[in-house]
Amino acid sequence: MHPSRHRLILLAATTAATVVAGTLGTVVASAAAVGCRVDYQITNQWQGGFGANVTVTNLGDPVNGWAVTWSYAAGQQVTQAWNTAVTQSGAQVTARNVDHNVAIATNGSASFGFNGSWTGSNPVPSSFALNGTTCTGAPPTEEPTTPPPTEEPTTPPPTTPPPSAGVVQMEDLDRGLVSVRSGSGNLVSWRLLGTETSGVAFNLYRGSTRVNASPITGATNYLDSGAAAGSAYTVRAVVGGAEQAASAPALQFGAGYLDVPLQVPPGGSTPSGESYSYSASDASVGDLNGDGTYEIVLKWEPSNAKDNSQSGYTGNVYVDAYTLAGTRLWRIDLGRNIRAGAHYTQFQVYDYDGDGRAEVAMKTADGTRSGTGQLIGSSSADYRNSSGYVLSGPEYLTMFNGQTGAIASTVNYDPPRGTVSSWGDSYGNRVDRFLAGTAYLDGQRPSLIMARGYYTRAVIAAWDFRDGTLRKRWTFDSNSSGNGAAAGQGNHQISVADVDADGRQEIVYGAATIDDNGRLLHSTGNGHGDAMHVGDLDPGRTGLEVFKVDEDGSKPSSYFADARTGQVLWSTPASGDNGRGVSADIWAGSPGAESWSSAVAGLANTRGQNVGRKPSSANFLAWWDGDPVRELLDGTKIDKYGTGGETRLLDGSGVASNNGTKSTPALSGDILGDWREEVIWRTTDSRALRIYSTPTPTSTRIYTLMHDPQYRVAIAWQNTAYNQPPHPGFFIGNGMGTPPTPDIHLR
Repeated sequence: MHPSRHRLILLAATTAATVVAGTLGTVVASAAAVGCRVDYQITNQWQGGFGANVTVTNLGDPVNGWAVTWSYAAGQQVTQAWNTAVTQSGAQVTARNVDHNVAIATNGSASFGFNGSWTGSNPVPSSFALNGTTCTGAPPTEEPTTPPPTEEPTTPPPTTPPPSAGVVQMEDLDRGLVSVRSGSGNLVSWRLLGTETSGVAFNLYRGSTRVNASPITGATNYLDSGAAAGSAYTVRAVVGGAEQAASAPALQFGAGYLDVPLQVPPGGSTPSGESYSYSASDASVGDLNGDGTYEIVLKWEPSNAKDNSQSGYTGNVYVDAYTLAGTRLWRIDLGRNIRAGAHYTQFQVYDYDGDGRAEVAMKTADGTRSGTGQLIGSSSADYRNSSGYVLSGPEYLTMFNGQTGAIASTVNYDPPRGTVSSWGDSYGNRVDRFLAGTAYLDGQRPSLIMARGYYTRAVIAAWDFRDGTLRKRWTFDSNSSGNGAAAGQGNHQISVADVDADGRQEIVYGAATIDDNGRLLHSTGNGHGDAMHVGDLDPGRTGLEVFKVDEDGSKPSSYFADARTGQVLWSTPASGDNGRGVSADIWAGSPGAESWSSAVAGLANTRGQNVGRKPSSANFLAWWDGDPVRELLDGTKIDKYGTGGETRLLDGSGVASNNGTKSTPALSGDILGDWREEVIWRTTDSRALRIYSTPTPTSTRIYTLMHDPQYRVAIAWQNTAYNQPPHPGFFIGNGMGTPPTPDIHLR
């Protein structure tokens, strides 16, 4: 494409705020023209420095090569830039395209960012020019906005989905092709997309040789018996008899696993002189760069991480992003004012704005540095008290660019800390119990969920990330009128599901459920617990069910309830703190899911009847072998349940589990290959994440579980507090029917 005429009439409209009294504001300039729009946003500002993001949107003819220029009026200097080449001569700044964003199609945009320095003041540039043409027009008024929060929660009107497409926005994934050594051959498997539930077959190629005699119409895997280890594979869809383009080459799991190299952060010492080192901890996945392949986002935990009940300083928390080849994309340092431990940093990875690239969201504070070096707040602020707790100072919520780690938007964290003792104690335990998730509250686009408290007061805030800005959708507070039944009902994790089948997801907050509009849907009143499962656990009933364990000695030790109404269908007698519980179809001998827990003998069917031996573990789950019955995942092993005992299917080699006695993986889910689940553990030295994938063929054809909205958001919240395994919104197990076609479109 060649540059065409540029009709650029641009007028800047500015608003300003500053960092004062612990409150972070933004300074934004928007400029629009007949043929383009430029948005200049100061994302954060500190003494002597600031970070900014700039987006140029082309509303006219396509351009191939661009330069945005402006002048600073107060001596500001650009010090570091990304996704652009910046030069500055005196006050004049020129930002030019780099190789990957040289062309801007009609209605397309290019974004870049930079850090700068300032003294005295930091006014926004009053005018801009694009490719030498001064801009003097007015900004558009038709930009979509999220309504500001009100005292009564409101649901913004739904947006119109793309024509001839499903309603729910999901990721446009590639085939996720993997080759796993299986005996003397290779098991090759790939994704069936949620938009391909019928009429798609596949041809598999080893090098240039097709290995299947006729197109594969069943399960999306193939055992290439006798093939050499390390053979190269691609797969091609066949639609209407026509072969489509080849996939990317298969990832090789030569020993049954793939190692993703890591860069271990250097250790340090606390103000009290305690030394600490780092281990790889919880992980999540997202398509950070829009190429259809997942990248891994990883939290690093210092060796002196603390439970909230424990005093003491901790090392900083780091969050990294890696490609599956082990290239580190960025590292975020949360700084000294974010304490380390399972209950403090819950990070979410998801494409919130629908641009095809995932963002990363987490709680931040003064001293947090982005993946591009941007600083939030003050670098010198230290709000730790003598017991190591952080009970004062500002709290922020930041949405980071998933590709660069740069700050996209920072707002004050909601729910705020307020008075420490109002959360259940005065020393800092219950005030800093955080939960996080992602939910399709409008049934179409994802919202970010951030929460605080569950032993007493419980507050949940829902956020939308649109047009580069976090905007609050609603806040639920158990202290508000009509919400008291939610107080004290939270778990050490949340679940998200469309419990009332209205096309919009709810927040299952332990024993209470919050409707998509931010209002209380129901509460069982059975109180706090450590584990919960939500899914189609009883396919003989309409809708979803909840299995939950409790730790209140006066309440049932576990119960099985209707997810829509909260009606308890069966329960087990009180027995004190029941710390573990699982529900899934692990045995074909009874229909639907089986449920079991630490404090209750036996294995319960969907009616609460004891049907046999309790499994030897009550932890995680994984679909691993060839049948649709699920397996037991615990520590670094996978077992097949049997009435007389377990059969070992996998022993992880040279790996370690996370979170102490919880013994959870870094992540488990359907992140590659067919619908079966991968397991990611850290190596014992934390120098790699080791991804295991099944070597066993299956005859069951199911589209990738990552295109089921309930399962996909479960992967996002899996890292939250006491990690729990994901469940889809439909039943997978013995005697299952054809999975429902997901109502999705791909971005």
